[in-house]
Amino acid sequence: MPSGPETPPEAVATASPAAAVPTAPRPRRAARLAGLVRREAPRTALAAVAGAALAAAFPPYDLWPLSVVAVAALALLTRGRTARQGAWTGFALGLPFFFLLLRWLHVVGYDAVLGLAVVEALFLAALGAGLAVTSRLPAWPLWGACLWIAQEWARDRVPFGGFPWGRLAFANTGSPVTPLAALGGAPLVTFAVALAGGLLAYAALAARRLLRARARSVRAVLPGAGALALSAAVLLAGYAVPVPTAADDTVDIAVVQGNVEKPGMDFLGRPLMVLNNHVDATLQLARDIKAGKARKPDLVIWPENSSDLDPFQYGEAYDRIQEAVRAVGVPILVGALVDHPGKSGYIDNKGIVWDPVTGPGASYAKQHPVPFGEYVPFRDQLSKVISRLQRVPRDFYPGDRTGLLKIGPARLGDVICFEVAYDEIVHDTVAAGARALVVQTNNATYGRTGQPEQQLAMSRLRAIEHGRAVVTAATSGISAVVAPDGRVLQRSEEFTRDVISARIPLRDATTVADRVGAGPEWALAMVGLLSCAAAVLIGRRGRPDEKGQQ
Repeated sequence: MPSGPETPPEAVATASPAAAVPTAPRPRRAARLAGLVRREAPRTALAAVAGAALAAAFPPYDLWPLSVVAVAALALLTRGRTARQGAWTGFALGLPFFFLLLRWLHVVGYDAVLGLAVVEALFLAALGAGLAVTSRLPAWPLWGACLWIAQEWARDRVPFGGFPWGRLAFANTGSPVTPLAALGGAPLVTFAVALAGGLLAYAALAARRLLRARARSVRAVLPGAGALALSAAVLLAGYAVPVPTAADDTVDIAVVQGNVEKPGMDFLGRPLMVLNNHVDATLQLARDIKAGKARKPDLVIWPENSSDLDPFQYGEAYDRIQEAVRAVGVPILVGALVDHPGKSGYIDNKGIVWDPVTGPGASYAKQHPVPFGEYVPFRDQLSKVISRLQRVPRDFYPGDRTGLLKIGPARLGDVICFEVAYDEIVHDTVAAGARALVVQTNNATYGRTGQPEQQLAMSRLRAIEHGRAVVTAATSGISAVVAPDGRVLQRSEEFTRDVISARIPLRDATTVADRVGAGPEWALAMVGLLSCAAAVLIGRRGRPDEKGQQ
């Protein structure tokens, strides 16, 4: 036994490592977090309500003024906040917005709706941070509108080629600002809506200051009134934009909507069922033409996937298409999935011009396959943990050229399904010489969910943007004919067999939007990003240095 005094128990306890760890900070951190949640809860709830309102601005509800109100709400909720607080507010708005907007994905699974909504809401979080940072700058409504463009620019391109659903412009395809698309495309429409919303927020802040100060002078009222008047002027600016519609020529078309067996993931039913539906509807059209009940068109348009079997691999499918084409006596644009000629194991999603004399000829392969719907990124890794991806057994291969096709007497631009949402694809098709646009689509998976209405709204915007008639051909609806000024001249009901006959204008002239292309979008997005950089730089210069000096 060692000699000397024993160590007191108190000293042992004091020296214990476990006892040396303070226990108080954890409760303090938890209390601070709880307090933060309580303080942010009202703002978060308001942001969520604004997100739901923004979703209602889009089809099938079409309450476009709510898009302006939602922009104003986000500007007010992020004003004067830190970048982190702004990001949370943007996310709180974006998550319910995208969840409600993209609810049509529930046929795949609500986990898919939530997953995509979270990814898209992250872009709104970045927007919220930017709005908070720039809210202390002079002319902040202008910089905020530019940041909306920057957010949509990014979302249009990443990840996996982007997903531009939910752009402000797509909620404003029948509003006073819509004609601005003829000058600067969808980005200019978004900019106008965002600027009007920011000015509305400015007017609301000015009104609140007046109420607090109880000021009644003209000078005190002028800033808010001026902002409100300018917001209204921006919204009405589209009325001053002429939308060119004069036709250089016309062509008679027939759009065949053959219908499918049932909505949802299993819309194809038995093999050849969808093809037979379109063949039978076309044969009936041929009989009506022969009986004098219908005018003979110059060409017929079938939708995407109207042939549910590869006609080059299955003789029965080839023969049925040939039967329909010869009966009607004019070329048919057929939608079919075919084996890629040079890439074994891959599929082309094609529009094929089928002539009654020469058979299949020119074709267009979809340039932008849908990730996780038409191809699976990181297939080897993800398919092991997500068994649902096995429903996409083969990847679609992207086409490498525009959809300019000579169909009978007309030079038309083919755009397949979701491609109508992408500015560049449609712009390049018109620039290649398309005199009218055709959107071949298959919305049977998402029938009666609001998705077909959302896609038709995009066709309306593209019509004005490019001064072209837009014909939408859908397997189960909505098939439609849109005039160059965005008016829907004819449309079908969903899940019915229908044939739409129309005479559409063919135009060679281009709009200002055609000539400037993506230039305005890039310029406005750059201004938005530079405004963030300027705000950060000014903020740093305004902070005290380490010695406490300004």
